[in-house]
Amino acid sequence: MFAPLRFDGKVVLITGAGGGLGREYALAFAERGAFVVVNDLGGDIKGGGKSSTAADKVVAEIKAKGGTAVANYDSVENGEKLVQTALDTFGRIGIVPCHTSVRENLINRVHLRGSFLVTRAAWDHMKKQKFGRIIMTSSAAGIYGNFGQANYSTAKLGLLGFSNTLAIEGQKYNIYCNTIAPTAGSRLTQTVMAQDLLDFFKVEYVSPLVLWLCHEQCEENGSLFEVGGGWIAKLRWERTQGAILRHQNQSMSPEAVRDHWDKICNFQNATKPASVHGDPHVTSNYAVASTELGIPVSTAVEFSYSNMQTILYALGVGMSTKEPDHLKFLYEGDSEFSCLPTFGVIPSQSVLSLKHLTFLMSLTQLLHGEHYLELYKPLPTSGKLTSRGMIADVLDKGSGMVVLVDAHTYNGQELVCYNQFTLFLVGMGGFGKKTSDKAKVAPCCRQAPLCLFQAALYRLSGDFNPLHIDPSFAALGGYKTPILHGLCSFGFAARHVLKHYANNDVSKFKSIKVRFVKPVLPGQTLQTEMWKEGSRIHLQCRVGNAILLQKERFWVDWDTRGLQSDLVFAEIGHRIKDFGPELVRKVNAVFQWEITQGGRTAAQWTINLKSGTGSLQKGPYSGKPDVTFTLSDEDFMKVVQGKLDPQKAFFAGKLKAKGNIMLSQKLETILKDYAKF
Repeated sequence: MFAPLRFDGKVVLITGAGGGLGREYALAFAERGAFVVVNDLGGDIKGGGKSSTAADKVVAEIKAKGGTAVANYDSVENGEKLVQTALDTFGRIGIVPCHTSVRENLINRVHLRGSFLVTRAAWDHMKKQKFGRIIMTSSAAGIYGNFGQANYSTAKLGLLGFSNTLAIEGQKYNIYCNTIAPTAGSRLTQTVMAQDLLDFFKVEYVSPLVLWLCHEQCEENGSLFEVGGGWIAKLRWERTQGAILRHQNQSMSPEAVRDHWDKICNFQNATKPASVHGDPHVTSNYAVASTELGIPVSTAVEFSYSNMQTILYALGVGMSTKEPDHLKFLYEGDSEFSCLPTFGVIPSQSVLSLKHLTFLMSLTQLLHGEHYLELYKPLPTSGKLTSRGMIADVLDKGSGMVVLVDAHTYNGQELVCYNQFTLFLVGMGGFGKKTSDKAKVAPCCRQAPLCLFQAALYRLSGDFNPLHIDPSFAALGGYKTPILHGLCSFGFAARHVLKHYANNDVSKFKSIKVRFVKPVLPGQTLQTEMWKEGSRIHLQCRVGNAILLQKERFWVDWDTRGLQSDLVFAEIGHRIKDFGPELVRKVNAVFQWEITQGGRTAAQWTINLKSGTGSLQKGPYSGKPDVTFTLSDEDFMKVVQGKLDPQKAFFAGKLKAKGNIMLSQKLETILKDYAKF
């Protein structure tokens, strides 16, 4: 058996407590040890008159049973006076079930505005003591509507919206707010309900729900309940899957609405939205429509910066004057003063417009799952860059939604870097789409202690999400303390690899792709493990035994005398290793490439997608390839980067092909997401 619920020492302010439900609440709370403020204006059911009799009578009943109570006769429109009675008598206020019993002309003033004023007067006191329980009293007329009760139902549904917002704003202060829609015999219903119904819907069948919702053990928040006659039920909203009627190069018309009306109104597989941010179908539909229509996630964003920002970023990812070769990133007067390659994430993050993101979800639901960065040339140490962002795709991961956001950053007209943000929206899965062709695919050891103010320092580079600085906000996301920015640990890992494999030569950096697995806390020691496989550096980061940055491909071109195309073919090799059987089934061909440099053949590659599980080999094919391509290393890179159209290259004589040329169309399967390096 569970222990009985007690309210010893809790102070409860009950409005409209001179009779009916309010009286029953007052008696029930007092019986279980609460100190009760019994408020009642003493008016009649039409709002007229004023008398202390009703409140005094209930106080007397409570005291006769050994309880503690005090009367208050003020109107709820004077909410501060009601709360002051509690403060003057008991020194605090903790629980406020808002119950009113006036109709007709005073409805909005008393029901809606009165509940607002009483709650506002108690709110700051609840915040200071980190405890509060509030109950709003709505009605079936407010939820469903009722003939002849337009004013009453308006006020009662308004209380539900008020309650839901209080639940959101009060949660971090341990202030919970719920709404009930009771059916009970009272002064308002005794003239319209038969006696047998009054007996069935006694007020004592409502108060147990109110007491439970007001108890400190109850964690229910922001909910709506119908209650009466011993029956209690929770209500929630429901939404159809709906239909997208807006398409590229097509206008949205009333006829389209008519033609899709059955789908719009079909509640099969309906969703149950719980917040303004929380429905995956609304979010996914917005993202899908944005992708199809080519709607940017923000307007073109300019980012002006000076040497100070590049130095501040270097400090934010752990660069220090203790290391002599760090000085080139920290001192603008150094002869080799350079910008860290991973600074490329800073100008691009502005495309993640908070207006768009907070429309889609609460920031506490947003996680940075993966990140891909590619540089086309070393970043200037100061200047003005322009970034443009687009939603590339959305994916259903069951427990959440993945949104891929592409950001291209330009220096004037020249593309200098590309970022792909893989954002994970917690709790927004379940809308269906599982795969995407838009995602970028992605030992020695170095350690770096993270100072306690690392997150506070890194955020000065432009990522001001309060999750990384505000303990209260971090708690809403389920974290005991603020966590480090994922892109800060990203920067630490990247500079470790840059140091070890390229001796901090930024010109050798090409691209990086990582997956964020677990959060890092300021003050921990970050350990980067890295190893070389072919032309690729792999890495993973740990704190103790926990992997934080999952091993992913980090590409570094440290031999500037080699061919750029070698890196692309290395990536193709990885793809064949991962997806060989599927590629053989789709392509069924052998391609030979002859890469030239300075007019001479510099390398030959064979892509065999015709037999076995597929293969890539350096050198000519032993038999007769289906297609042979010849072009320079420079032009090859332009083709795979999308800077040179293959057909134009063919007709211009830059790309030569022999064999079954039609098979070249199947190369898109391999090169549509070309090897990032």
